[in-house]
Amino acid sequence: MITDAMLPILLLTLASVACSSQNKEVAEFIPEGYVQFDSYVGDLNDDGEDDCVLIIKKVDQNNIVTNRFDEVVDRNRRGIIVLLQDESGYQLADKNYDCFTSENEDGGVYFAPELWIEVENGNLRVHYGHGRYGDWRYVFRFQDGSFKLIGYDESSNYGPIVNKETSINFLTKKKLVRENVNENDDGGDGVFVENWSDIEIENLIELSEIEDFYELEMYSY
Repeated sequence: MITDAMLPILLLTLASVACSSQNKEVAEFIPEGYVQFDSYVGDLNDDGEDDCVLIIKKVDQNNIVTNRFDEVVDRNRRGIIVLLQDESGYQLADKNYDCFTSENEDGGVYFAPELWIEVENGNLRVHYGHGRYGDWRYVFRFQDGSFKLIGYDESSNYGPIVNKETSINFLTKKKLVRENVNENDDGGDGVFVENWSDIEIENLIELSEIEDFYELEMYSY
């Protein structure tokens, strides 16, 4: 017997299955030589239907390597496929097969940032988390037949202390930088000075055009 309390969990489970590579329709969009790494659901075009975002990963034995800790790791890159759902099923909206590094990349003296996807207010958010050092995300919106970068947000932290926040709106061509000037802030006591500026951009960056998210130089705006 399904109770009211169980219903939200059941619906979430069904949505996850619908966006799984076990679903034949979804699997047809995964190119040869790749596997599904992760999946997310959410309404990306405000039509009331759950759309599907697939993170895929290349399969190439040449990229299985031994890292500097003598661990065998998979350094194959990852990509993204966005499927919009209508009454006839899933339709390909956008794709980029290798724009993300491996989850096993070498972070040097730091650990590698964690990647995940968010669907919020009809927008696709590519989110990177770097633990106590902060996080950043790229905000895409589906318009004119593809997903375009409309925003960028970044928080530079030191543990619980937020040192600086940056927000760029590529539609309004405005950039906001908030810097914490409280040298005695031990977390939650930030005093921020805001600085607004205009940015120059002719065309919005398209998701399919990005060769590597790590090479997107947001500081240049």
